[in-house]
Amino acid sequence: MTLFSHPLTENADLRPLEPWQAEEFCTYVDRVRSHLVPWLPWAHTITDPESSRQFLQRYADEQARGGGRIFGIWSDGELVGGALFRIFDTPSGVCELGVWLSPEAEGRGLVTRAARHLVDWALKERGMARVEWRVTPANIRSIAVAKRLGMRHEGTLREVFPFNGVRQDLEIWALLAGDPADRQPAD
Repeated sequence: MTLFSHPLTENADLRPLEPWQAEEFCTYVDRVRSHLVPWLPWAHTITDPESSRQFLQRYADEQARGGGRIFGIWSDGELVGGALFRIFDTPSGVCELGVWLSPEAEGRGLVTRAARHLVDWALKERGMARVEWRVTPANIRSIAVAKRLGMRHEGTLREVFPFNGVRQDLEIWALLAGDPADRQPAD
């Protein structure tokens, strides 16, 4: 039984990803590393259970201070993806949400459902004013999720992010607490 869980589908759920799950997270990253490395810096640095534990512990420490959080997406009991609030700045009311998913779990709406739930939690429960989504223009699947969430493209930061030996552009998508309710509510 999972203590803190939000159902995404009949056989998939979203729940906190914690330091005690470092081995499982490391195994997951090893299994799908080639799928993650084009997009996620931590896919390069999580290489063993200790680096996995340190990564998860940073988010546990941030959460204890009211900041960032990390969640896993499990399907049929297997870790298949996740979401995190990379930034969760309650004094300014601004947070940034990021997501990832294994190739075999794509196309089932898991990321959209998880992100929608977390966006609603940030805006309604935590009183955030703004949820941001930052993405390279090449990540078409991620941009599609931002659109499904009702986010608006606000601009592109040119060559702002050095990654994989190339300076990457980052598109900024955002949803404000006061934006029209033209999106689907969380499941």
